[in-house]
Amino acid sequence: MRTALDYDAAMNEAIQGELIDGIGAVRINRPEVLNVINLATLEQLVSTLERYDAEPAVRCLLLTGSERAFGSGADIAELAATSMVDTYQRDSGAAWDRLRRVRKPIVVAVSGYAIGPACELLLAGDIVVASESTRISFPEVSMGALPGGGGTQRLARAVGKACVMDLLLTGRAITAREALAMGLVSRVVPREHYYEEALNICRELCKRPPLALQVAKQAVLTAYETTLSAGLSHERNLHYLLFGTADQREGLRAFLEQRAAVFVGR
Repeated sequence: MRTALDYDAAMNEAIQGELIDGIGAVRINRPEVLNVINLATLEQLVSTLERYDAEPAVRCLLLTGSERAFGSGADIAELAATSMVDTYQRDSGAAWDRLRRVRKPIVVAVSGYAIGPACELLLAGDIVVASESTRISFPEVSMGALPGGGGTQRLARAVGKACVMDLLLTGRAITAREALAMGLVSRVVPREHYYEEALNICRELCKRPPLALQVAKQAVLTAYETTLSAGLSHERNLHYLLFGTADQREGLRAFLEQRAAVFVGR
């Protein structure tokens, strides 16, 4: 079993992906520009995640960059050459909408710079492991712009108004520990262990019933988008739904029989 990324894709690919024991591992690979995220990179990233999301053998997804930079921001030259009409016609926001529809859990392993759209990728993840070297910032307002991939909305739901205003209006960078205290990341570990920690989480998720994982993710995301009463109703319906699955019956039987469960995704 591998303990580090060993990508089969060509090293010049901006997005590299590999299957590792039921894990769809995806890496942003633009070292020459510290993983700046342009429109083509975002499109390729989302397409790769979608491909693994549709693969039955994949139980969860792992997204990472390099130790030095998860993503060092947007492609400023590309943005400077883009008009309002270009933005509308390209509909770059559609890629973010597609990312939101990925059903399998996304574990994010982040280290170094996580700036602008890289932060929005982090926010779109489900479990985020950050190395102690991580530095997170949203600099868009300082350039007369605004996050366009859900940054203001997901950030507000994650950390609250006071912290959002501080981060967005000042553009200041925060440490991994500050991000943990705010609720932006799930765990902080030493830099040399951040990827292994994320990979271990993925291995644990692969042992769990895949339908239950997906339904649990859907239920939590619904809590961000609806009223409490609507969310409770949705949760209850999903709870009932799982009683019709073979995995739920297997999980209960395995518990009663004191043995390891074997989940098949049905």
